Amino acid sequence: MSATRPSSSELDAMETASRDELSDLQLRRLRWSLQHAYDNVAPFRAKCVQAGVHPEQLRQLEDLSRFPFTSKADLRDNYPFGLFAVPRDQVSRIHASSGTTGQPTVVGYTRKDIDSWATVVARSIRAAGGRRGSMVHIAYGYGLFTGGLGAHYGAERLGCTVVPMSGGQTERQVQLIQDFRPDIIMVTPSYMLNILDEMERRGMESAACSLRVGIFGAEPWTGLMRQEIERRAGIDAVDIYGLSEVMGPGVASECVESKDGPVIWEDFFYPEIIDPFSGEVLPDGEEGELVLTSLTKEAMPVIRYRTRDLTRLLPPSSRSMRRIGKIVGRSDDMLIIRGVNVFPTQIEEVILRQPGLAPHFYLEVDKDGHLDCLAVFVEREPSGPARDDARKLAERQLQHSIKSHVGVTATVQVVEPMTIERSVGKARRVVDKRPRN
Repeated sequence: MSATRPSSSELDAMETASRDELSDLQLRRLRWSLQHAYDNVAPFRAKCVQAGVHPEQLRQLEDLSRFPFTSKADLRDNYPFGLFAVPRDQVSRIHASSGTTGQPTVVGYTRKDIDSWATVVARSIRAAGGRRGSMVHIAYGYGLFTGGLGAHYGAERLGCTVVPMSGGQTERQVQLIQDFRPDIIMVTPSYMLNILDEMERRGMESAACSLRVGIFGAEPWTGLMRQEIERRAGIDAVDIYGLSEVMGPGVASECVESKDGPVIWEDFFYPEIIDPFSGEVLPDGEEGELVLTSLTKEAMPVIRYRTRDLTRLLPPSSRSMRRIGKIVGRSDDMLIIRGVNVFPTQIEEVILRQPGLAPHFYLEVDKDGHLDCLAVFVEREPSGPARDDARKLAERQLQHSIKSHVGVTATVQVVEPMTIERSVGKARRVVDKRPRN
C-alpha cells in the first residue's frame, strides 16, 4: 500500500472540482434540503416560523446563518421519530445512541441515504490508501452504533474484503489479524492501543504485523497518540470523522499522503464554525464549534446541527474541499476546574510527552469543600517507574507539567499496568463525582 495521491481517474469528480463548481452544487442541494426539512419536519418548520425565516430566503450559502440551529436536545425531545421527513415505511434502517447520558438519539436512513453514506465512507477509505481488494478489519461496534455498519458498507462499496469483527474480544481480534493478514484496520484509537498491548503481551512484534493503515475515529485523539500508534504498529494512522446525527463515520476523513486534517466531503455536508456562546459564524481559520448541515439526507435532514466539537476550518490541500483541524475538545465535555477550561485531550498530550507513562488514563472530578478538584490516574508502562521513589517522582513531574501546560492544579496517581479499565469503543476519560444539585 502506498501513501501517494491516487490518480484523478480514481477520484470522484467533486474531489477535484473548482470552488465555484462545488459552491454551485452546495447551493442547489442546500435549497433542496432546507425546503425538504421545512415541508416535512414540523419541529424544524416551527423553529423557522419563530425565527421569521423561510427556505425561499436562501439566495446564497451565507444566508444559512439566518436559520435556526438543531441540537441533540431536539433529537431527544422528538424521540423516537419526530424529526423524520419521510413516512416510516420509507425508512430502510434506524440507528440510535446508547442513551447513557439521557434519552437516546434516533436517526433514520432511506435506501438512498445508505447509498450516499456508503459513497462517502468508500471515499474515506480510498483517501486513507485503501483500494479494491484491500482487506479491512472492522473493530468498530456493530448494531445500533453507526460505526461498524457504516464502515462495512463503505468498504464493500470500494470493493474491499471485509472482516466484520466488531468490538471486544481483544484476543480474538489479534488472532484474526495474525491469521487473515488484513491491510487496514478501522477502530477507535483507544481500542487500538488495547490491541497493540495484547500483541505485545503475546510476544508479537506489533510493528511487523500485516496492517499498513489504521482509520481511527469516534473519539478525539492527539497528534502524540497518532505518533504512539504509528510507532508501535508500523502503520499510517489517519483520522476519520463523523457523528450519527449527521450521517455516521465518513463525514470527513484524512488523506494518507498529507495527514493534515480530515477533508469534509462538502458535496454532502455543509460546514460552519460558530462561536459556541454567541452562535455567530466565524471566518475560516478561527477556532470554534463545528456546525454541519446535511445536503442530501432524505429520512432525517439536519439543518445547522451543533456538533459541540471544537475545531477550525482549514483550506483545501490534498482534495478540493476544506479540512477540519484536530478536535481540541467538546464544548459540552469541557471541564471547568476553578475557572480553568480543561479538556481530556490536553491531559493526554501532557501524559504522552512524559517517558515511562502509558496512554491509559482517566480524570476524576470531585469537590474539596466548595471548590472543584481534579485527580489524574495514569498507568505506568511495564518498563516505567515501579519503585515507590521513582513513581512519586513521576507523579510530581506530571503534576508540574499539567500545571505548566494546562494551567490547573491536579493530584496525580501513577498506577500499575493493566489496572485502568479498557474500552472496547469510546474511551471513558472523565469520572465526575461532584454532587448534582
